[in-house]
Amino acid sequence: MKMQEIREMKTEEILKRIEDEESNLVDLRFAHQVKELTNTAKLKIVKRDIARLKTILNERAGSEVAEQKEGDDA
Repeated sequence: MKMQEIREMKTEEILKRIEDEESNLVDLRFAHQVKELTNTAKLKIVKRDIARLKTILNERAGSEVAEQKEGDDA
């Protein structure tokens, strides 16, 4: 998933996607532990996708705080 794709998503969609990806990561870790996971690179990919999603959420939260500060200063 690319950063641009994530930026185009709504915040609610991002939160839902994070929830889905985290449950997917749990399933992948379980499969890896019982030796059923053949492509272990999926673990890394899912973790990076979660990090990207959370990064965009933090950027949005930071911009909202900055906008509120500007409004308070005026």
